[in-house]
Amino acid sequence: MTRARLVTAGVALTAALSGCTAGPDAPDSPPAAESALLPCPEQGDEPAAGGGALPALSFSCPGGGELDLARAPGTPTVVNLWGSWCGPCREELPLLQEFADGAGDRVRVLGVISKDGLPQAESFAADAGVTFASAFDGEGELMAELGLNGLPYTAFLDADGRLVHSELGPVESADELRGLVAEHLGVPL
Repeated sequence: MTRARLVTAGVALTAALSGCTAGPDAPDSPPAAESALLPCPEQGDEPAAGGGALPALSFSCPGGGELDLARAPGTPTVVNLWGSWCGPCREELPLLQEFADGAGDRVRVLGVISKDGLPQAESFAADAGVTFASAFDGEGELMAELGLNGLPYTAFLDADGRLVHSELGPVESADELRGLVAEHLGVPL
């Protein structure tokens, strides 16, 4: 095809596609799909305890609500940084969901979607059956504050928000995670 025909074809395609955009007479776009992820839990007003806390950052949650790391969770909490691009995260997340399902209200599991696109993370979470609440940190601000170059990273916070233990790299089983929670958070499951 000659250059002139390519330009003409491009103009015709552009004209045809311009009718696909929503204008004042076009019906409203369908509402965005709801998140498969649960909303982040409401947090109290108590500040997180002392110097052993995670950086005081706040993130919106795709399922609704907000995660404010500057406030005490009020419940022993496992915070897992993950991304759909992270191979080990893809293996670990279903184990975290299994743990969350068994922990009930005794230990909270929260994710932080890190250096990822929201559509990619939502798609992966849905495919993997992951529903625990996750906050969205698309730019990886928390990773940068923690000095992390890779994921997954799991932080164990006591009810006061004190960082009592962290794991860099994946846990291999829900049993391993239960053992870490019993050892570091004092909650046998």
